[in-house]
Amino acid sequence: MFLRAYLRASTTEQNAERAKESLIAFAADHGKKIASFYVENESGATLTRPELMRLISDAGEGDIILVEQIDRLARLKQADWETLKFMLAKKKLMIVSPELPTSWIALKSSDGTEFTASILQAVNGMLLDMLAAVARKDYEDRRRRQMQGIKKAQAEGKFVGRKPDLKKRASIASLLAAGHSYSSIQELLGCSRHLIADVKKTLTGEML
Repeated sequence: MFLRAYLRASTTEQNAERAKESLIAFAADHGKKIASFYVENESGATLTRPELMRLISDAGEGDIILVEQIDRLARLKQADWETLKFMLAKKKLMIVSPELPTSWIALKSSDGTEFTASILQAVNGMLLDMLAAVARKDYEDRRRRQMQGIKKAQAEGKFVGRKPDLKKRASIASLLAAGHSYSSIQELLGCSRHLIADVKKTLTGEML
């Protein structure tokens, strides 16, 4: 059984590795060591996240996925959340989070009876569903408030939209031209694959 940590932030301006040290400390407090880290800057509202998919692919049966909070793992619509749960269940992967004490039972390999473990796993599953639903609602509420703010600013003639980071885009273009892979560019610049793909699309269009 390996303990794999998943760290996510929504934008390139946010530090996805912010919680790394606290997760290392949490694992140590439970007598465990994190075997690998999967870090990305992608929206939790989408299921197609490269590092999350790589984690699930790398994981062996019974491995544990450690996240700071459940919303780092998912702000998904119900159908996508069910799909993710199915992917995790296929490999019997367990989700552990410091914010969910009932999940900590997964860190104990031999404590308690099988019956007790089954009950706690069922309770933990229900709480995961609840927290995932809360995370999705929070995402939708914030998006709604954001759109309301944009419409208000547009009506007042104050909204000009988000300006592209030309310096970062230029750096991505240079690395692409030098033959760097998406993964290496992400590691070097801390940017999303979506942004890299957008820059590549622009470059391809300029060459046509």
